[in-house]
Amino acid sequence: MEEIIVADISHLKKSFGDNDILKDISFKIKQGENLAVFGKSGSGKSVLIKCLVGLIEPDDGKVVLLDSDVSKLNYDELNVLRKKIGFLFQSAALYDSMTVRENLEFPLRDLKSKPQQEIDELVLEALTNVGLAEAIDKMPSELSGGMRKRVGLARTLILKPEIILYDEPTTGLDPITSQEISQLILDIQKKYNTASIIITHDIECARIAANRIIMIKDGTSIAEGTFEELSQSKDEFVRSFFNIKPSHEKSIG
Repeated sequence: MEEIIVADISHLKKSFGDNDILKDISFKIKQGENLAVFGKSGSGKSVLIKCLVGLIEPDDGKVVLLDSDVSKLNYDELNVLRKKIGFLFQSAALYDSMTVRENLEFPLRDLKSKPQQEIDELVLEALTNVGLAEAIDKMPSELSGGMRKRVGLARTLILKPEIILYDEPTTGLDPITSQEISQLILDIQKKYNTASIIITHDIECARIAANRIIMIKDGTSIAEGTFEELSQSKDEFVRSFFNIKPSHEKSIG
């Protein structure tokens, strides 16, 4: 069976003045694959994610998502493409003045032709898939950080995206909740067969959720492989990340 490439990023470069953020980033993602983009804070991961969806224009290189060259799309075409891409931001980005139900209904605002019963079913399905059906009428302020991340993911899933971009999905969470979110990313991949890019500096998240890992150092992709392959790398920089005990082990005692 032929592999379907849903994202093809080649020789991406981006500078701000004299500050070279992305120097040479290349990778591909297959349908149904979770790829972790791993690196220290400040290594260019956030700029990369903005380049992928056309929020920042790269200085050089190419981004092809779902067979579309992002740099060649006009405003309307870019919006159509973005509807096929789900986002989970660091903050979960929920609307504080809306209930969980209203937050999930918000992405469906363009589907006014759908009967309310169908919208209700979509909302409940998305919340059930992240284990939070009982929170449907709560306000975001009543939820823990991990629950807010789950609601953010449910809101992403409601539009049935073909690619999901996770931006530091476990940042700010305790070790147990971080593991739960990482496992949820894996469960979503299996259920929806989505491709995902997981921007992270949490090695345990990459271990649990990623099929493959790209490592970035100083704006360049320096290594690529499975968790096991990279953990046995002869490169001292790469291997140094894998000598750290998983976060849940650190918390014991």
